[in-house]
Amino acid sequence: MSADATIPARVPAPGSRSLRPLVGVLTAMAVSLTGTRVSAIALPWFVLATTGSATMTGVVAFVELAPYVLVKAFTGPVIDRLGPRVVSWTTDAVSAVAAGLVPLLHAFGLLPFWLLLVMVAMIGAARGPGDLAKEVMVAEAADRGRIPMERATGLSGVTERLATTIGPAVGGGLIALLGPMAGLTVNAVAFALGSLVIAVALPRGMGRSAAVPEASGPTTASTGGGAAAGVAAVDGDRPVGYWRMFREGFAFLRGEPLLLTVIVTVAVTNLLDAAFLTVLVPVWARETGGGPAAIGLTGSAWGIAAVAGSLIAAAVAHRLPRRTVFFVGFLLVGAPRFLVLAMDVPMGLVVAVFVASGFGGGFLNPILGAVQFERVPRHLLGRVNALGDSLAWAGIPLGGLLAGAAVSMAGLIPVLLACGGLYIATTALSGLRPEWREMDRKRGRAQAAAPDASSIPEQTVPGPTAPVAG
Repeated sequence: MSADATIPARVPAPGSRSLRPLVGVLTAMAVSLTGTRVSAIALPWFVLATTGSATMTGVVAFVELAPYVLVKAFTGPVIDRLGPRVVSWTTDAVSAVAAGLVPLLHAFGLLPFWLLLVMVAMIGAARGPGDLAKEVMVAEAADRGRIPMERATGLSGVTERLATTIGPAVGGGLIALLGPMAGLTVNAVAFALGSLVIAVALPRGMGRSAAVPEASGPTTASTGGGAAAGVAAVDGDRPVGYWRMFREGFAFLRGEPLLLTVIVTVAVTNLLDAAFLTVLVPVWARETGGGPAAIGLTGSAWGIAAVAGSLIAAAVAHRLPRRTVFFVGFLLVGAPRFLVLAMDVPMGLVVAVFVASGFGGGFLNPILGAVQFERVPRHLLGRVNALGDSLAWAGIPLGGLLAGAAVSMAGLIPVLLACGGLYIATTALSGLRPEWREMDRKRGRAQAAAPDASSIPEQTVPGPTAPVAG
């Protein structure tokens, strides 16, 4: 395959414009993410109800998210080689089978705890590449639709937030009426539908491989942030080796000061958000007597406000100063959620804080997604996103594990206060660094094919239900 042969799969023909690619990708994301949001409530509640242990609840979260992060980290070259479309529908199909086996085995009394961990690990390992593949296709869909990158990533954020809104409401209702296994059944069906949309509904030719062939020798390009990376040139039809592709992605990541600051900041906040979702909120709901309904209410309130924030970001974020908006959003989305749950306040005030948090969170990923797609050449998106996302998510598997142990030793309120303080310290100290000024460079200049820019991985700054969804 030559580099020229991959360009038509990414760039629309002159005069053509189609919204079908973006609609298809967002539909698949909406379906699969809604299912995982339902599971994000159903699974922790099932474990907490059957074992009574916050520690075991954290163990289940770790077993799902550790394979998610590890497999995702090494999948980038595979996505660049095979194409994100193939990877997306096949991994969603695997997730559907694994998720469907959990309620089936439980119904026949054949689901010991160790086997539940195996099934959860399989789901996590398959979800990582599937989520990454859909993220990569957003850039191609924006190119085909000639849509500003902030708008495309904003709509992607809206889709995620809608899933965050619908999922907790559906999950809380299903658990209350039918039990947690009903939520896991919905998750399996959602994965199957997401696989079908990607395999059948996307335009022909979309999501093909964008990998650059074997090089006769590396060429060095000065990056916008001062880094330099070796990239492959065309040398006949010999494919680039896996580890060569992996190293090229790593070379892009390690030399960018903004990238390093983003990864450290988001890794810490993702760990705290994972602890919040998988352990702290379920334990708070049980201790206050709110139960699954309280989890669904707060999650849906956060999600509705996040949808509003993402819609505004999609409409006007390309005109706003990214750095200012980003840190105001981070201030709202972080510590207030932890602190309000540590106080004995009415549910109305809790919901109000979650609304403000969700609104701020709606602006974060559209900004970071736009920066990423502007700075990363298309043929490197898979491997760069895989490494960057995995590094930023590295602490997520530990979030529930550490929170479960901490709650068992110190109690819920001290852990909530400590996590809220750490959130404030992380975002405040990070915001003092000068690298954030790079966020507004190369604005509006998406990298279609030429490897001449530095990169930044797409980061996930999850709200109260996002870490389990990927």
